[in-house]
Amino acid sequence: MVFGIAILLAIGMAVFVVTPLLVPEIPGEGALPIDVTPLTDLKRRRLVVYENLQDLEFEYKSGKISPEDYQALRENHLAEAAQLMLASQEQEEVTENDVLIERQVAARRAQRRLQQPNPYVCPGCGFDNPLPVKFCGNCGVQLPQQNPKK
Repeated sequence: MVFGIAILLAIGMAVFVVTPLLVPEIPGEGALPIDVTPLTDLKRRRLVVYENLQDLEFEYKSGKISPEDYQALRENHLAEAAQLMLASQEQEEVTENDVLIERQVAARRAQRRLQQPNPYVCPGCGFDNPLPVKFCGNCGVQLPQQNPKK
């Protein structure tokens, strides 16, 4: 009887341990976010270096590190922080293509302002309503009546 219970417990534990390994992975679950850009990665790494410097200061003041080791580690951390700052500045520099794109975006925005206003844009809140409606779908204000085009 005791032997049968032990076998059942062993089988139950084996199933409990093996089940997560046999379940198929769901795409996107447990994955890192995609919105990590080189600039955000550099900023994150720079913050880590700053935290390391703070920890180093604390350990030196508490007497855990000798002055020679403190100076060597501090210089290494400061050099790494300087390199990361330079890399961040290089990433943030505006190129000629960026200037060209900004000019084109500004020109298109100016063209859109000159075009006839959409009769279904709410004058109160600016909500772009689907066609045709009499009342704003966002705030409920009655839209001005448009003359039918002939």
